[in-house]
Amino acid sequence: MGLKIKPFLFTILISGLYLPVFAQQMIRPLPKSKNAFIVIAHRGSHLIKPENTIASIEEAIAIGADYVELDLRTTKDGQLILLHNDRVDQVSNGKGLIKDLDFEEAKKFILKGRDGTLHQIASFEEALKACKGKINIYLDFKAADVEKTYKAIKKVGMEHQVLVYIGGNSDYISWRKTAPEMPLMSRLDPGITTAQDLLGAFAKTPLEAIDNMPNETLLPVLRKMGISIFPDVQKSSETPEDWNQVIKYGVQGLQTDHPEALIKYLRLTNTRVN
Repeated sequence: MGLKIKPFLFTILISGLYLPVFAQQMIRPLPKSKNAFIVIAHRGSHLIKPENTIASIEEAIAIGADYVELDLRTTKDGQLILLHNDRVDQVSNGKGLIKDLDFEEAKKFILKGRDGTLHQIASFEEALKACKGKINIYLDFKAADVEKTYKAIKKVGMEHQVLVYIGGNSDYISWRKTAPEMPLMSRLDPGITTAQDLLGAFAKTPLEAIDNMPNETLLPVLRKMGISIFPDVQKSSETPEDWNQVIKYGVQGLQTDHPEALIKYLRLTNTRVN
């Protein structure tokens, strides 16, 4: 699928005059979803199953989440695996930095679910196969090689099922060079408060989505640009009040630690339907 050019129009205040400014935003299509409001399961559906495991992915699929957020890292022998922190200590019975461990060593560690079930650290390949055709991936690109990652995505034919979250400029440049049609997401600089600043920022580093709430005055501009907003609301205890604080601004979805509860609430309020 090629890039689409979407024209947009907004006004900026210069010397007391409202001037129309035309620009063009290159829109890389986000993965398709059957629901109008996107629910992103943070690290999988991990209230019972361990985070970033195949079981947490399968649970997210079963409850009807639109995306599963997965954290990507690399082992000592260059294998791509799912792990949020750089150490295995926090989630398993193992110890050490994942970058100092071979994949086969890491696979021996046990991750225990709250239901007593036992699990392993998942490879990226396993995760891709579990998600293909069933759920989109919000890929939090922690520490990995861009070319190797994109090659793995292409191998299973999931180029149009992945949204990549990048945290640094070097990763941004690498993704744009290696996979120019891949949609990218990051955090919008809180210092951007005017339409003019926003246009300048996106002229340098265009994104398809952001994960934080911008200045309220920028919401109409982002909407015209076709930029999706998926705020992070995840925490141990979430309530409808937490969700409504951002839903009321017309965001396109939420990343949550409670995907099942959020989906039920959205259905109850008729927010999730197309």
